[in-house]
Amino acid sequence: MKKRMVIIGLTGGIGMGKSTVAGLLQDMGLPIYSADQAVHDVLKKDGKGVKPVATLCPESLKRGGIDRKVLGQAVFAQPQKLRALEKIIHPLLRQAERATIAKARKDKARAVILEIPLLFETGGEARCDITLCVTAPRKIQQERVLSRPNMTPEKFRAILKRQMTNAEKRQHADYMIPTGDGLAKTRTHLRQLLKRLELVD
Repeated sequence: MKKRMVIIGLTGGIGMGKSTVAGLLQDMGLPIYSADQAVHDVLKKDGKGVKPVATLCPESLKRGGIDRKVLGQAVFAQPQKLRALEKIIHPLLRQAERATIAKARKDKARAVILEIPLLFETGGEARCDITLCVTAPRKIQQERVLSRPNMTPEKFRAILKRQMTNAEKRQHADYMIPTGDGLAKTRTHLRQLLKRLELVD
């Protein structure tokens, strides 16, 4: 009997190593939908979100695309504007997600990865067969995040407030992917899990 494709939700807090794990999964041959990349695509020059977002927040329009920094400053202190922005962006992201899943099915992939930072916060796990939570000790998370350009302890705290705690995400997820012990160990852990799930050879 032909096995159906498995949809895997990949999530975790800021600085936990989601993008690194997504890269490892891609190297193992699994197609990836990245919510962050999809946001970038819909807001870049000629992106589907540029016109409606520029109507909502004209000052964010720069050189034919949306300046995300300006947009963030304009909406995040205003819940009403933030909700209006989400109403524009979320349907476009779902469209991109569905396109990735459809292509993966057409290509006969065993699984497709949906890398979504706020997967549990937005109820996205309902669209997944399995969920993976990328996790690392708080000290490592903090070091990673604060080493990013333009990041401050205040910004870091504000981002954490919007996300579920690491403990809550771990409770919701089917499997943990630890990233605190180096890339080689993370890769080994991932490959063993995918083999157990019969998603890689």
